Amino acid sequence: MTLSDFLDLMERIAPKELAWERDNPGLLIGTERKEIKRVLIALDATPVTVREAIDYGAELLLTHHPLFWNPVQRILPDDPETAAAYQLIRHGVGLFAAHTNLDAAQGGVNDQLSKVLRVLDAQPLPPDALGRIGRVEGFASFGAFAAFVQETLHTTVHVCGDMNAPISNVALIGGAGGSELPSVLAAGAGAFVTGELSHDRALWAQQAGLNVIVAGHYETERVVLEPLARRLQEAANDVQYKVTCLEGACLRGL
Repeated sequence: MTLSDFLDLMERIAPKELAWERDNPGLLIGTERKEIKRVLIALDATPVTVREAIDYGAELLLTHHPLFWNPVQRILPDDPETAAAYQLIRHGVGLFAAHTNLDAAQGGVNDQLSKVLRVLDAQPLPPDALGRIGRVEGFASFGAFAAFVQETLHTTVHVCGDMNAPISNVALIGGAGGSELPSVLAAGAGAFVTGELSHDRALWAQQAGLNVIVAGHYETERVVLEPLARRLQEAANDVQYKVTCLEGACLRGL
């Protein structure tokens, strides 16, 4: 597959038009290798995943989170902000990121999170369709659903709300969804699952009567990696796709 064909394929899977205006998806580091034969898939471009991509012989590293949220004035091998980019450039490995466009896309992060958490009839969450909202069945209470989320995502959840409250309509946004709390409440959700939430947003949810499950940024987004690899593999069998086996949550509970 040529690099151009890969870019076209990713545009079909996660169209750039779905990305937030301030986002930075797409081809972030180019490569002179026009034929793409191996791609490593990860949530982040870190020195660890970059080394794995190099050792794998990948022409491209495909990540969820982009690099360079803010302008950089220099790229240095010992600067944590640019070390990964330095190694990619040095070894001729390209970097492609699909971020909020993959969050919102059909079959993307939040569709996969809905599937894993058994959210039925999941629909795009207004107004920007980034998250999803649907219903859950078979849980006696919000606390029972929170325990299910913790077990299913293999994480330690934090909760804000009434553990004994009945559970029905659930909204979710993988990663950081705190800014969407008003939209979640307006959509009629009684519970909200997201990856991280600031203290002030947790207080807002508590005062608004919205039950919230915070399950980890990494844990709520990694669910997309294997399905994305399968989807890419089915579309082009002349490329080998591998999900990183070294990446893990950078923040862990004790």
